[in-house]
Amino acid sequence: MTTFMAKPGQVDRKWHVLDAEGNTLGSVAAEAAVLLRGKHKPIYTPHVDTGDFVIVVNADKAVLTGNKLKQKEYITHSGHPGGLKRTSYAIMMKTKPERMMEKAVRGMLPKTKLGDKMYRKLKVYRGPDHPHQAQKPERWEIRA
Repeated sequence: MTTFMAKPGQVDRKWHVLDAEGNTLGSVAAEAAVLLRGKHKPIYTPHVDTGDFVIVVNADKAVLTGNKLKQKEYITHSGHPGGLKRTSYAIMMKTKPERMMEKAVRGMLPKTKLGDKMYRKLKVYRGPDHPHQAQKPERWEIRA
């Protein structure tokens, strides 16, 4: 008996819609990461991208628990002296909620070329509408 290893051509990709409204940012991101990696499938193979496409809607209505909205910060650095920028999550949720969800999911994927390929299958939208109706996406319930 040999262990099954999926080949890239054998993967059947589906489209899933996750609704972030009322759910915590981390729960939605964790569920999206599982779907992007393909861990929900019996053919999951660590070195092959077996994941599906994920659409996250209502990113602006995701919830942060505790005092994270005020205390947690998004930090970037330009690489130049004095180039540190700090932005609170409250400001980020108002201006770029899609970016917050993308960063949360990206942090849960592998930091390799394979992880980059998985990350490209993530689509995040601020409101309830998305332009992917032609792909016939299925609703996916978040198991929070």
